[in-house]
Amino acid sequence: MTTERQIRDYPFDMTEVEVSPMYARLRSEEPMSRVRLPYGEPAWLATTYADVKMVMADPRFSREMAQGLDQPRLRRELTGDGIMGMDPPDHTRLRKLVNKAFTARRIEQMRADIRSRVTRLIDAMVEKGQPADLVEDMARPLPVSVICDLLGVPFSDHHIFRKWTEGLTNDSTMNGNVLEEIGGELGEYMSALIAQRRAEPTDDLLGALVYARDDGDKLTEDELIAIAGPGLLTGGVETVSSGLPSFLFTLLADFPDQLKLLRTRPELMPNAVEELLRYVPINTAAMFARYATEDVRFGDVVVRAGDPVMPALAAANRDPLVFENPEQVDITRQANPHMAFGHGPHHCIGAALARMELQESMTGLLTRFPDLHLADGRDGVRWQFGVIVRGPVSMPVGW
Repeated sequence: MTTERQIRDYPFDMTEVEVSPMYARLRSEEPMSRVRLPYGEPAWLATTYADVKMVMADPRFSREMAQGLDQPRLRRELTGDGIMGMDPPDHTRLRKLVNKAFTARRIEQMRADIRSRVTRLIDAMVEKGQPADLVEDMARPLPVSVICDLLGVPFSDHHIFRKWTEGLTNDSTMNGNVLEEIGGELGEYMSALIAQRRAEPTDDLLGALVYARDDGDKLTEDELIAIAGPGLLTGGVETVSSGLPSFLFTLLADFPDQLKLLRTRPELMPNAVEELLRYVPINTAAMFARYATEDVRFGDVVVRAGDPVMPALAAANRDPLVFENPEQVDITRQANPHMAFGHGPHHCIGAALARMELQESMTGLLTRFPDLHLADGRDGVRWQFGVIVRGPVSMPVGW
């Protein structure tokens, strides 16, 4: 059955801001379709909410099986995926250790500090004068400073981590060796920082992870470096640095009525963030293929054991069987079980932190700037579609 189906080039479009209409077509006509990414073997693409949810949570689909295979991907380089390349029980063991630092209670205790960071960044924007670049002046420095402080990275090195984050996620060349270069630099840096924590224990997140590593070998050294480096760095930064300008662009350019409602009813901000997480894709395309461990039937399609499946979150989050009027932003939407942060064992560890940073930064900007607007219109916003995330890389705003 696999060979009888058309194999489409994927991603469908890496130049358009809007979600490709191909997702809606496939969801309706061919919900489990065949695609070929720039690198790796062909894959199935799951586009309905039910199928995506199943692929991400069902133990018959494995991330661990992908390791060492020619898995479908946007980037030429093929390297280990760290915690994203694990299945339970190893994945569960590592998640439990990291989750201790990302409990809802602990994250909520950070709200006042994040609000202060937002205020300082806005003050700097005002002092600098308009137009300001929302990406450069707010969206990038905020999450980098938060995650660096969680890891105990000295302030003087924050700019290095920002460079590494942008390189790991926003590289759009696809065939470069950015992972090899940045991975080596980041690994060496984290190894040195870990050695420092061993010599002088701290109560920050990295200190806690080092303790977990050394107290009964709950973490291997490689696992510790992978979690503290690429895992938390990319996951803890890019949702905010790409999401914040993308969300505000969506409200300012496409849904001014929803922006007006949000200004009138600021208590809707948590709802608004959830709705924008649903509507605005942050990932460039489906990624992190799951491999079937046995034959699995999806309607008239049988995914054979050993076949990779790509879960398309952007398509699932627009499924009309789950979301009423999915092509519209509705910040009063009540039932909103979106999967912007994934689903199942690999649900984003830093989801609560990202939500809070988005809520506080949007609240701060809209409160301080009643006339926030795109300084050069929608055409003045410059976008980048990297191998992991998509979003504005320059967004001039005035107030």
